[in-house]
Amino acid sequence: MTIAKLPLFDALTQKMKWHQTRQTLLAENIANADTPDYRGRDLKQFDFAQHQRDLKMSTVSTRVTNARHISVVGQGADGFGPRQMNNFEITPEGNGVVLEDEMMKVSSNQMDYQAATAVYKRSLRLIRTALGKQ
Repeated sequence: MTIAKLPLFDALTQKMKWHQTRQTLLAENIANADTPDYRGRDLKQFDFAQHQRDLKMSTVSTRVTNARHISVVGQGADGFGPRQMNNFEITPEGNGVVLEDEMMKVSSNQMDYQAATAVYKRSLRLIRTALGKQ
């Protein structure tokens, strides 16, 4: 088994491919912003949980010994989590692409891609350190 086939690296690779594909779709939306009757397209949100379910591997279960050890207070209160950007504006020629929204999606997609690549690089560096290879 190569390092790239480890579940963490496989999931990160799939996430980066998802971001690349999404960037292509967002660029097409921006390019067609003036095309009559064009409707913007986007990908379904990447789901790590679904990716993990698709993998054929054994599961590890955890047990909480004290309710205060693992607590989640106000999920989503920190601003992280799924964001929904609704597009309600339709131009007179019937185009549903709002450039400001698309640029926000592009920026968000770029930051998420950079975060995934940073985690990938740091994980590789950690494994190399563990193996004693600098």
